[in-house]
Amino acid sequence: MSADFVLEAFSLRREFKGFVAVRDVNLKVRRGSVHALIGPNGAGKTTVFNLITKFLKPTSGRIVYDGTDITAEKPAQIARRGLVRSFQISATFPHLTVLQNVRVALQRKAGLATQLWLSERALTRLDGRARELIEAVNLQDYLHTEAAELSYGRKRALEFATTLALDPTVLLLDEPMAGMGHEDIDRIAELVQQAAVGRTILMVEHNLSVVSRLCDTISVLQRGEIVAEGDYATVSADPRVREAYLGTEVA
Repeated sequence: MSADFVLEAFSLRREFKGFVAVRDVNLKVRRGSVHALIGPNGAGKTTVFNLITKFLKPTSGRIVYDGTDITAEKPAQIARRGLVRSFQISATFPHLTVLQNVRVALQRKAGLATQLWLSERALTRLDGRARELIEAVNLQDYLHTEAAELSYGRKRALEFATTLALDPTVLLLDEPMAGMGHEDIDRIAELVQQAAVGRTILMVEHNLSVVSRLCDTISVLQRGEIVAEGDYATVSADPRVREAYLGTEVA
């Protein structure tokens, strides 16, 4: 594995009772880049993402992170290595405040996750870093608001803060813009841009304007295979990509 690439997949394949959902995918994610997996519905994006994040086991193939083969590891193991993922559905504690949600995430990083007997006062030592993260996602006005009371876009911003609290080396984002209006998309896109400083991001995303704005490299999937790869200008000009999205070959 080249030192230039922090995450690689080799001949990754996944079958479901004879149906090949992912067919011999090779993927290289450059260290310090923002890399997108795109493609039409049913192309295999989510399956590839779940294979890389170990929520599915590959039928065959290998996954290597920072020189270590992680093919047989579980999601919790790779998270401890610094590969941290988000989900399409916002995953926050609805009846905890914004501050409390971020503090819960910081407890794991601080080695306090299993110390359930700690008092509220004992946990205030995490408040400084929690407030920094909350301000970074522009939620400082909602510090003591329960997550259930936040708008959808702000819930996603809170989830982003809790993910960053784990201090990931590689941040894996599963459709971070899903279900958002224009204002929220701009807010989350800016957060992704900020989070990319000093780390690597791999994201599955449908919003092509966001992809063109944020991503250094784009891998296009169709029927479980990568049909094109490169920057946005390169892949958008590829006739195979046009065919994948439009359903007909463009002359």
